[in-house]
Amino acid sequence: MRLPSVLPAHIAIIMDGNGRWASRRGLPRKAGHAVGSENFRAIATFCRDIGVQYLTVYALSTENAERRPADEVGGIYDLLRKYLAESLEKMARDRIRLKFFGDLSGLPEDIQALAARTEEVSRQYEGFQANICLRYGGRDEILRAARRIGDGGEAAFGALLDTAGIPDPDLCIRTGGEQRLSNFLLWQLAYAELYFTKTLWPGFSKKELCSILTEYSRRNRRYGGV
Repeated sequence: MRLPSVLPAHIAIIMDGNGRWASRRGLPRKAGHAVGSENFRAIATFCRDIGVQYLTVYALSTENAERRPADEVGGIYDLLRKYLAESLEKMARDRIRLKFFGDLSGLPEDIQALAARTEEVSRQYEGFQANICLRYGGRDEILRAARRIGDGGEAAFGALLDTAGIPDPDLCIRTGGEQRLSNFLLWQLAYAELYFTKTLWPGFSKKELCSILTEYSRRNRRYGGV
């Protein structure tokens, strides 16, 4: 796979289509989430290897957590437990820093503890960082920051967001065919390049990512200038 010379420092991905991928194969929706979880691991490792600095993925929105069937959400939580436990075991090998964005207080207490432990252990690793949005909503993030802001302006406000300390995404990819942001990183994606693909997340490949990165390298980013 040939990579362009210009790569985004920060990629954001709305990982959409797990349930539809499973349904089309006559499988329960939780099977799609399981395959999607493994695909996240593969794509994150690939991003690290090619020199991307940050990857932020939309794993569970506040709306998903509150409106999806209880058994589906429970299955997602079980996958999170499995993924976080495995990550702790393999962290010394993978050397990927993990952070979690969103209102984690609504998650089961054992998952909150696993997420906190994962962040603590991985803090020592420098280089690539993967950010996982759990029970996350862009509007909720902005409201949480607004409650803490004084009169410090845009920079001070940005420092109160979940993404404080890391650059805004250069590129946002949404899989699954939908063409909207769905309450994802509303502040941070103000000047990101957007790319929508019909590929369902479990079928999203390194090859397709390389194709998108090539398209990204051809775009002229003017940030409001001429």
